[in-house]
Amino acid sequence: MKDEVDIEENFKNALTEKRIPDGFIKVTDNPVSGLDSKQKVILNRRANEFFNKGNIEDARRIFITTGYSDGLTRVGNYYMEKSQSLKALKAYYLAHNKRDAEPIYELIAKVISEVISHNEDD
Repeated sequence: MKDEVDIEENFKNALTEKRIPDGFIKVTDNPVSGLDSKQKVILNRRANEFFNKGNIEDARRIFITTGYSDGLTRVGNYYMEKSQSLKALKAYYLAHNKRDAEPIYELIAKVISEVISHNEDD
């Protein structure tokens, strides 16, 4: 019974603090905490190698892990060139790149407005 109360309390505290409770599976795309700068540099170099060889998905995963915004922006740019704007938006969002994300938001808003307008005409 005490274990259940502890687990519930831990969960409530985690929600209040907006963090993932201990023991839960990672469900967000936030950078991994606990990586030191040397580890991040090594991982980002590896991700750059993947990116330059065209292995965008592995590069993207590493950039997310390290929180490397420049790398995520390059991934977003790659997706935009491939007309995959939703994938690009996710990369820009994770990179905190509002400048490149904003045109995609505007496009989404325009599409939604057109759908609403079309439905009102019916």
